[in-house]
Amino acid sequence: MNIQQHTLQTSKGKLRYHLNRNGRPHIVLINGGSGPIEGWMRILPGISETGSIFAYNRLGVAGSDKPKEPQDGRTIVETLREALSLVELEPPYLLIGHSLGGLYANLYARLYPEEAAGVILVEASHPKDLQLNEYQGSAVKSLNKIFSMFDSFSPHKQWNEVHFVKKTAEQLQTAGPFPDIPVYVITGGKENRMMPEEARKLRLNHQLELLTLSNRSKHIIAAKSGHFPQLAEPGLLIDTIKEAAQQISIHP
Repeated sequence: MNIQQHTLQTSKGKLRYHLNRNGRPHIVLINGGSGPIEGWMRILPGISETGSIFAYNRLGVAGSDKPKEPQDGRTIVETLREALSLVELEPPYLLIGHSLGGLYANLYARLYPEEAAGVILVEASHPKDLQLNEYQGSAVKSLNKIFSMFDSFSPHKQWNEVHFVKKTAEQLQTAGPFPDIPVYVITGGKENRMMPEEARKLRLNHQLELLTLSNRSKHIIAAKSGHFPQLAEPGLLIDTIKEAAQQISIHP
């Protein structure tokens, strides 16, 4: 599928984005770490009639400009809000965050509760997932250290969001309470053989903890998916988005 994209000039740099206007709800797709718009390609046709859809490449991703400052959660949320304002897509939004994008959706809803109508967390990161690094093998840790060192030599890579996950997690802890809105937590059911059993159990517990964000939460297991349900089981995510849209229209 060829996804139509445009360029938007924000105060932080140019962003590549996709926008399909089709009334409410206003659906905002928030990619995982360094993920491009194309990561949503298998669900976009199925939700084109559900509402207006905004997807974008964050700074440092694909055709968007390189960042010139630390890309922590608050900075990313503010840049996203500016982009949504510039394309005149008004809140409230159904925020859909995959992986690291789940942290940003979570933070957005806490910082601007009146702008969040609902949240769908797709194999989303939890602040406590940082603990899982303890279970990485020494070889993986050494490689990560080397990659981080190379990044520091490149002016824009030192500001990459992956270096500020800990800060984003800290910002979540100090942000306001999560609003009482519908929350859907989609967890991949396929085991990651690269992850030790102990770490797998911990991560599942973290996924279940995300359900406590709201009294209006629902857990969905994507049985045939690993970390990318939007690619492995697009129909499941499409159905969840449609269900969330219906919930929002009934209980705005």
